[in-house]
Amino acid sequence: MSDTLKPETIAIVKATAPALRKHGLEITTRMYERLFVDPDVRALFDQAAQESGEQPKRLAQAILGFAENVDKLEALSGAVERMAHRHIQTGVKPEHYPMVAAALLPAIRDILGDAATDEVLSAWGEAYGLLADILIAREKELYQLAA
Repeated sequence: MSDTLKPETIAIVKATAPALRKHGLEITTRMYERLFVDPDVRALFDQAAQESGEQPKRLAQAILGFAENVDKLEALSGAVERMAHRHIQTGVKPEHYPMVAAALLPAIRDILGDAATDEVLSAWGEAYGLLADILIAREKELYQLAA
């Protein structure tokens, strides 16, 4: 699967793993602040998990896992399956993924500052797009099975 990303994209995303390990929770917390400006999107999320900090923590761990395994995505199949099932339970649709990207990428820049160069954000945008496509495809299968 990773062959759909350019080698330089994979290298950049993997190189961000130490920063994500250190600042991931700050990034996801900021991302949710940006995302929840839309009350319809906010309603998709378990607010108790938001308030406890559990959801931002889980997402930070997932993003770190993705960065560390972007060159071997098959290692993430269990995590992808869990996310897809959770997304089905909460009603996530394909149109929600661009909203997350629009909140995540600026959050990375907000927290990492000058380290989040245009090149880094471009690589993350491409990598996020691949992950979104994987999740959307699996969620489509799950929605069809449920119908």
